[in-house]
Amino acid sequence: MAAVNHISSKLPKHETSIFTVMSKMAYEHKAVNLSQGYPNFDTDKRLKELVYQAMLDGYNQYAPLAGISPLREQITDKIESLHGKKYDKNTEVTVTNGATQALFLAITAFVNPGDEVIVLKPAYDSYEPAIELNGGIPVLVQLEGQEYKLNFEAIKEKISSKTRMLIINTPHNPSGNVFSKQEMLQLEQLLDGTDIILLSDEVYEHIIFDEAKHYSASAFPNLSKRAIVCASFGKTFHNTGWKMGYCVAPEELMAEIWKVMEVNVFCVHHPTQRAFAEYLKTPDHYLELGGFYQEKRDKLLDLIKDTGFKAVPSRGTYFQLLDYSGISNEPDIEFSRRLIKEFGIASIPVSVFNKDKVDYRQLRFCFAKTDDTLKEAAEILKKVK
Repeated sequence: MAAVNHISSKLPKHETSIFTVMSKMAYEHKAVNLSQGYPNFDTDKRLKELVYQAMLDGYNQYAPLAGISPLREQITDKIESLHGKKYDKNTEVTVTNGATQALFLAITAFVNPGDEVIVLKPAYDSYEPAIELNGGIPVLVQLEGQEYKLNFEAIKEKISSKTRMLIINTPHNPSGNVFSKQEMLQLEQLLDGTDIILLSDEVYEHIIFDEAKHYSASAFPNLSKRAIVCASFGKTFHNTGWKMGYCVAPEELMAEIWKVMEVNVFCVHHPTQRAFAEYLKTPDHYLELGGFYQEKRDKLLDLIKDTGFKAVPSRGTYFQLLDYSGISNEPDIEFSRRLIKEFGIASIPVSVFNKDKVDYRQLRFCFAKTDDTLKEAAEILKKVK
C-alpha cells in the first residue's frame, strides 16, 4: 500500500506543548518538576474507595450522555449555593472528560469558519488550536503589564461583526489573578446587546487566597445567559489523571454542545461519576481547598524569600510567577532550560503563553506539591545565580 505523500496539516504552526517539553527535560535530568500543573500527592482515599465501590455495585456500562442525574444535581446545587444561579440539571449541565474537553466541545459547537474568537493572553494553550481546528480566527488581546491586568478598551477595540466568542479564565493561569466583581460587571456591560458567547474557564474556581472571592460568570444574569462555564474535578480533587470535569450553560447553548458530545465520547467514566456524586455532598471537600493551597503558596514564598527571585503573591490557582530579572537577562525559555540542566528544577517560561511571546523574565512554578518537594525546590533556587 502506497504511503500518503502529501499531508495538509490543520495545525501547521502548532508546536509540541511546552508542558511536554519541560516535563521530558525534567525526567531526563532528574529535575524537581514544578512545571506541569498537577499535584504530586494523592487524592482522598475515601474518593478512591467510592470509585471502587461503584465498580463493585455494577456501574460499569454507559452513563447518560449528559452525566448521571445524581451528579448533575450535586453540580447545580453547588453552583446555586455559591453563586445564586439555579441551572436545570436535566438540560443545562454536562459531565465531560476533563475541562479541556468541555472547552473543546463549546468551541466546536459554536465556532464556524471565519468566526473570530477573542482570547486574552497569556492563555491556556488549548484555546487557539481548538479555534483553528474549527476554522475560526483567534483574535489575541494581551493583558496589561507584568501583573496582567484587564484592559476593556483593548477588548472592545477587537469586537467586530465577526466576533462569535470571548474566552476568559478566572482564577487565571498562569498569572494567578482573580477577576474582581467590578471587572465581571464591566465585562457584562461590554457584551450587553451583542450575540457574543462567553466561554468562561473556571477550573481553579475553589483555589483562591487572602479572602479573595471567585466571581463566576454564573453569578451575573446578563453574563450567565450567554456563558458556557467550564470546571474541573481533577484540579479540585487532586486527580488530574481521572480527566473529569463539567460545563453548565443555558438550555439553548447546551443543546448544541450535546450534538458534539454525542459524536465525540458520548459519555464519560461511569463509576467515577457515582463517586463524585457522593463526595460532593460534603461541601468542605471543596470549600477548604483555598486554605489548603494558601499554606503551600505561603510556604514556597517564605522558603525563597532570600533568593534572587521576586514574587507578587498569587491570588488564585496553584501557580506562582517568579521574576528572575535580578538574576539574569536571559530569555525565559533559555533560562528555564538552564535551570533544568544546571540546577535540576523545572518550571514553565511565561512568554510561551503571551501574545508575540513577550518576555517579562518570569517563570511559572506549580506549588501543588508536598512540603518536602517545596523545600527541595527552594534549596535549589537559593543556588541559582
